[in-house]
Amino acid sequence: MNKNDLISAVADSSGLTRSDATKAVEGVFEAVTGALQKGDEVRMVGFGTFSVARRKASTGRNSRTGEPMQIKASNQPKFKAGKGLKDAVN
Repeated sequence: MNKNDLISAVADSSGLTRSDATKAVEGVFEAVTGALQKGDEVRMVGFGTFSVARRKASTGRNSRTGEPMQIKASNQPKFKAGKGLKDAVN
């Protein structure tokens, strides 16, 4: 399922127009992104939790030359599925 499929599914299940469903889906994405940018967690009970994990700087290897290179520290988005989602999939 891609973003357009998700918008169509939301429109069909909620009775919203496709335009309103697009705004709703975009709004959810923007809200989650904004919270993660602030360093907050987004908990959706039964679905899962979005959070930010800090990755330390490390040394890696250039796959073409084999030379060591420095990999900068970074923030990575993380998702942990909730019990309701896990149960629905299994």
